[in-house]
Amino acid sequence: MKLFKMALVALVLLVNLVIVQPSWANPNLTKTPDYTEVNQTIDNLLQTKDNPNQSEYAPEEIERQLGELKLQKYILETANDWAQCSNETGKTLAVYAHKPKKAAQESTLYFLGNGKTTDDDWNCDGVYVPSGAKVGGLTSVDAAELSEPLALKVVSGTQLVAKTNPNTGAVEFNIEPAKVFKAGEGTWSIPALSQADIDAKLPNAPIED
Repeated sequence: MKLFKMALVALVLLVNLVIVQPSWANPNLTKTPDYTEVNQTIDNLLQTKDNPNQSEYAPEEIERQLGELKLQKYILETANDWAQCSNETGKTLAVYAHKPKKAAQESTLYFLGNGKTTDDDWNCDGVYVPSGAKVGGLTSVDAAELSEPLALKVVSGTQLVAKTNPNTGAVEFNIEPAKVFKAGEGTWSIPALSQADIDAKLPNAPIED
């Protein structure tokens, strides 16, 4: 009888491992809203590409957008963790993050210290850049600084690294944002903060141990 009970317990444990996804299992990012949205946008662009006379975009712009979207799709299909943001800017970085296991939790603004990376149990949804900032790809010679704060979104699974270019002083990212929001767009809170305001904040972002 004792042997039978032990065998029964072992069988139950085995069934749990096979059927129930373990809490430590890698997230399946192809089941996220990001994946659905990226695929839909790719389909829309491919239709636009097939009907160039009905599009406001030049063929080169369509190809550029398709390239970025295909990279986002690849990240979502191959990533083993939720998105993480690494701060190598030399100053505090404002990031948006949420706990994926908590249903329908809104992305919240946190402050990530220099040299830190967000916890992979959290999803780093993107970064906040204040007005007056220099940002690679967003500012130029004609407009050297941002005139208003922006939120830069990345897809789940992205390993985003922010660095400061020592020659230009601009913050640069290793990957293009999936979306760029202004205040009043999207659902994220985009407050009016300066970099000095951000630097004065106590870092509170969930980080890797």
